[in-house]
Amino acid sequence: MIHIVLYEPEIPQNTGNIMRTCVAMNCQLHLIEPLGFYLDEQHLKRAGMDYMKDLDYQTYTDWNEFINKHPDGEKYYISRYAKKSPEEFVFPQDKDIYLVFGKESTGIPKDILKGNLERCIRLPMVASARSMNLSNCVAIMAYEANKQLGYPGLVKHEVLKGEDFLDQ
Repeated sequence: MIHIVLYEPEIPQNTGNIMRTCVAMNCQLHLIEPLGFYLDEQHLKRAGMDYMKDLDYQTYTDWNEFINKHPDGEKYYISRYAKKSPEEFVFPQDKDIYLVFGKESTGIPKDILKGNLERCIRLPMVASARSMNLSNCVAIMAYEANKQLGYPGLVKHEVLKGEDFLDQ
């Protein structure tokens, strides 16, 4: 399973969009407190709360609680300070994959990154860009991991209007 881990997210609209991505991509969401919002906040509802009934998520009081509850699996840290891009990694087929993202203002703490340098991933971008939107980064990495795994449990054709909708 692919897990999306948000370390102290601050912007409810980003988290709402990430919730929607997690439902669509069949990912479990992990929220590490403190959060910069309430989970029932109106902005969060507009962006993703209508997906809450289908969302598999957990909250944790801090990083240590998360690590203690999830000692297994492969953890990857997405950071602008990383030196490797996504295609340099081969995600395991037989272990849970945890994609860790930091808070919008400061990212993942340096001490966490320094202890995991071999698993830090940077999304390439032009030199003049400081960073990309958090929800976009999550979507990019969720798709990359799912692509490598062969899109397990995901449908590759339109279900609601039918697979042959464009042919009609």
